[in-house]
Amino acid sequence: MATIIIVEDQPDNLKLLTTLLTIKGHHVVGLPNGDRLAEVVRTQQPVPSLVLLDIQLPGRDGYALLEELQSLPERSWKVVALTAHALPEDRARASAAGFDGYITKPIDVRTFPAEVARYLGG
Repeated sequence: MATIIIVEDQPDNLKLLTTLLTIKGHHVVGLPNGDRLAEVVRTQQPVPSLVLLDIQLPGRDGYALLEELQSLPERSWKVVALTAHALPEDRARASAAGFDGYITKPIDVRTFPAEVARYLGG
C-alpha cells in the first residue's frame, strides 16, 4: 500500500483520517502543522505517494506549504487539498495553485478511502 502524509491541525480529524487510511493498509504519517512537512517528504521512506494538506493551518497555510513542496527536486508525490471550503471558486483556486486534487471536509467516512485511492491511481 501507499505512504501518505496528512497535515491536519485538528487532532480529532487527524486521528480519524489516519485511522481510516491505516485500516486500508496504508502507512500514514500525521503532522499537526506544516512546520516539518518538506523535511518529512524529503526523508520519509518509503517515499510518500500522497500528501493530504489542510488549507487552513495556523502559521503558513496550505497554499504556502504547497509552494514549498513544488520547489523540492524530484517531486513524485501528489498533493491533495483537504478543506472545508467547498465552493466552486475555492476548488478552482486550489487547482490553479497546483493541487492535484481536492477533498472537502467534513469527510464522509464511507467514501473517503475510495476517494484517496483514486488519487493513488487505484
